Amino acid sequence: MLDVCLLGTGGMMPLPYRYLTSMMARYNGKSILIDCGEGTQIAMKEKGWSPKPIDIMCFTHYHADHISGLPGLLLTMGNAERTEPLLMIGPKGLERVVNSLRTIAPELPFSIVFHEISEEEESIPFEGFHIDAFRVHHNVICYGYRIVVERKGRFMVDKAKEQNIPVSCWNRLQHGETVEHEGKLFTPGMVMGEARKGISVTYCTDTRPTALIEQYAQNVDLLILEGMYGEPDKLPKAKEHKHMMFSEAATIAAKAQPKELWLTHYSPSLIRPEEYIRDMKKIFPRIHTAKDGRTVELEFEEE
Repeated sequence: MLDVCLLGTGGMMPLPYRYLTSMMARYNGKSILIDCGEGTQIAMKEKGWSPKPIDIMCFTHYHADHISGLPGLLLTMGNAERTEPLLMIGPKGLERVVNSLRTIAPELPFSIVFHEISEEEESIPFEGFHIDAFRVHHNVICYGYRIVVERKGRFMVDKAKEQNIPVSCWNRLQHGETVEHEGKLFTPGMVMGEARKGISVTYCTDTRPTALIEQYAQNVDLLILEGMYGEPDKLPKAKEHKHMMFSEAATIAAKAQPKELWLTHYSPSLIRPEEYIRDMKKIFPRIHTAKDGRTVELEFEEE
């Protein structure tokens, strides 16, 4: 199961009723934070989720509304007596930007490991899941992210029995190990079926529509896309500042067919995003104007 919470849905500046952009996901005891705008840790406390177990932080880009909440969050994590290393992922310049922000958070009881993305696309593996980063089109270097929880194939008991593989070896084979027993070598491929469909979430803000967004949104369980403007007359402004319209996000979803689309990163001038949703549902029915704190528990498909 993958828990996903959209902590903040605002762009540019925080509002009394809308925190700045941030998303948090939890899987198998690990927590992943994407972006950390001002107010992120307040939103996290309102949700009841702790920052201490955050293992990975990903940054789309280094505009203030996506990273200005970082120093305070790091101090909170340090005050919670966290000692485990923290992995940060982001575009080139990550270490320089973070260390500059750490001028006001210089002493932490844990180390920070930096992973700077330089390619247009990159996949970063972890135990049981991976994170894909893909370049999007903003007025600074910016990336979208896809989290994929992997699901192994079924263990085929009949094949194990046919090949006289001892039961004592089964568990290790299920976990991907090659096992030697009484001079015989058994590999997972001998007993494991094809990998099954996992769980996937794609998150992307601050961009014009691109082919890569559509590619990394294909059939995901949840697609979270920027909807900076709902008003049709804001298209010239969206193009000028490299942002996305509700209609453009809905069109991407119509092509990629995720199970669900959440809009986020609203302009401060967009007071009631829901006013524009009726027409968007004609493009893609499973669209939602997300509010701060919107949460979902994603599970593997039943077979």
